[in-house]
Amino acid sequence: MTLDADHLRYPNRRQGMDHDRYDWSMLAARAPIAWPGGAHVALWVNVAVQFFPLDQAGKPFPPPGGMSTPYPDLRHFTLRDYGNRVGIVRCLEALDAFGIRPTFAVNGAVAGRCPTLIERLVARGDEILASSWHMDTVHHGDMDAVAERELVDRTLTTLRERTGQPVEGWVSPAGSQSHRTPDILVEHGVRYMGDWINDELPYAFRTDAGEAGEIVALPLSLELDDQFLIGASLHSEWEYATQVKDACDYLVAEAAATGRGRLLALSVHPWLLGQPHRIGAFESVLEHLAATRGVWSASASEIVAAWRDQQD
Repeated sequence: MTLDADHLRYPNRRQGMDHDRYDWSMLAARAPIAWPGGAHVALWVNVAVQFFPLDQAGKPFPPPGGMSTPYPDLRHFTLRDYGNRVGIVRCLEALDAFGIRPTFAVNGAVAGRCPTLIERLVARGDEILASSWHMDTVHHGDMDAVAERELVDRTLTTLRERTGQPVEGWVSPAGSQSHRTPDILVEHGVRYMGDWINDELPYAFRTDAGEAGEIVALPLSLELDDQFLIGASLHSEWEYATQVKDACDYLVAEAAATGRGRLLALSVHPWLLGQPHRIGAFESVLEHLAATRGVWSASASEIVAAWRDQQD
């Protein structure tokens, strides 16, 4: 039996991805991006302010950095708590010492559990973005749409009330999403998300809301995530520091040579880098970034705004 010719035709076959969420393009083929002050690289330091439940469900998968031994896993639970009580103080002091501006990705549950910490972050005037309710509320393909909307709404409502900020950014636990997450985020006033890590520049991302509901994908590098490098890949803190410095130097040189700006995004976990045996490596990273000409340290929303202003 001969197959009909239509059987072999795939309407979405074309260069790049077979979906319409964003326009596929090679990095070198895009219009040049110029960052403020003639900077070559926009630096986004995303500090994770997290809560990991002791009674973790781990469905459909355990969150990275979550509980890993039978309940009650006090060893890992208290280490994560260390980050919000001790480690973050060292990280903040290091960031301030070198004039690096952080953005804080905060779980909604932290607002009620650590109100003094939230007050301190708000008083600094730095941007706060949402990171779902806690680290065990991962988004996934089998997630009920009503439940996901309630989760996003509860997170954003809580953080907006507690911080007084518009909270227009989002980073999911484990960078996880369902097929409808971007659409739900737009419905709730989110303007950019960091879960799609497939680039070194922001890019426009379409949702079901059409042109008016476009969201910006601001890639938050996994390759330079301290938890991925130190916690999962078992690199030392000084190997982490070397890799971040190398990335910075390369991106600055590449942007200078091509006249096309780049993005350097770092994900920082205070329960890791805020340790007394690691904070020195983090400080060396910040010192290098601060001393490198052509690096613009900015909040996530400032980077998005600068990119948007250059789009046709």
